[in-house]
Amino acid sequence: MEQTPVFCTIVPPHVLDKVARNEDRALAEPARRTLERDAAERTRRRLTTVIGALPVPGAEPSDRPRRTISDAEHRTDLPGRAVRGEGDPALADATVNRAYDGLGATFELYLTAYGRHSIDDSGLPLDATVHYDRDYNNAFWNGEQMVFGDGDGEIFLDFTLPLDVIGHELTHGVTQYTANLDYFGQSGALNESMSDVFGSLIKQYALGQTADEADWLIGAGLLAPRVTGVALRSMKAPGTAYDDDVLGKDPQPGHMDAYVRTSRDNGGVHINSGIPNRAFHLLATALGGNAWERAGLVWYDVLTGGALPPRATFAEFAQATVAAAAGRFGEGEEHAAVVKAWSEVGIATALGGTDVPRQSPAPEGARPPAQG
Repeated sequence: MEQTPVFCTIVPPHVLDKVARNEDRALAEPARRTLERDAAERTRRRLTTVIGALPVPGAEPSDRPRRTISDAEHRTDLPGRAVRGEGDPALADATVNRAYDGLGATFELYLTAYGRHSIDDSGLPLDATVHYDRDYNNAFWNGEQMVFGDGDGEIFLDFTLPLDVIGHELTHGVTQYTANLDYFGQSGALNESMSDVFGSLIKQYALGQTADEADWLIGAGLLAPRVTGVALRSMKAPGTAYDDDVLGKDPQPGHMDAYVRTSRDNGGVHINSGIPNRAFHLLATALGGNAWERAGLVWYDVLTGGALPPRATFAEFAQATVAAAAGRFGEGEEHAAVVKAWSEVGIATALGGTDVPRQSPAPEGARPPAQG
């Protein structure tokens, strides 16, 4: 499958745009510079299509990751200076160590739970750069590697702090190598939701948490103390992650009745992802136990099965999960729980529910560039 050049960030552009318009320049300037840097990186991705590192001919994928952490030293040239390689001891720099450990935790979940060897399933090296730019309020996957900012300390803290942020961005790479979901409208929201789902599962696996024990928050620990909020997103209760005088109120809906139609944010990819996020949470908690097992297997089967169209709608994805649950577990508890989860967020499946509008593709030339 031909891969689309991607540039995927954890903080949505509409959030940074709101901060950039704040009257307090100490808050606005870092957000404005982050938006400008993101735009430059996005343009670079559009001009340079990179499929990714190719596997070594004849080599078998290893059950061990191949990690390299580099330090940008507050500049923007990538990858920067390599400071820690696979098997090297921990450094005094906690940011380097968190990035190294986060890449390892992501590799471990995909290998142990799903038998996947790295992002591309062929042992792709995992590269990350830390200390990118100054007061950079984001983290991103650029199609080749992870990049982490240190945050401005006022709104966002170090982007290596939440493990699920690392897992989220690396999962954009998994999607890039599998379903390659188009980054616009409902398929783009599914792309974002896949990263939230597996980012959360990576954190839960690392912490040994069951579905009932997990917080289901994306980016907990990332917001600075002055911010009124707990995370970037809540999979359990979309729309409740933050309500702040600078960031505004979390705009995510958790049901199709509140689906947001917008031309911003690539057709609301970070906003409407709350709907499939909540469906997964409902499924995982209904089944209980470890969410990366039964619920996660269903989602992974759909992501990697090869049948999901790049412009899949919520309804098409929902139906694919119903079929995947039946295929893996039969028409028992798991199958019924999948149908019920989608019904509770207002999305139809073959066994009933509420109908959902199909996605209209953006006019050619009008589709915004990918920016997860």
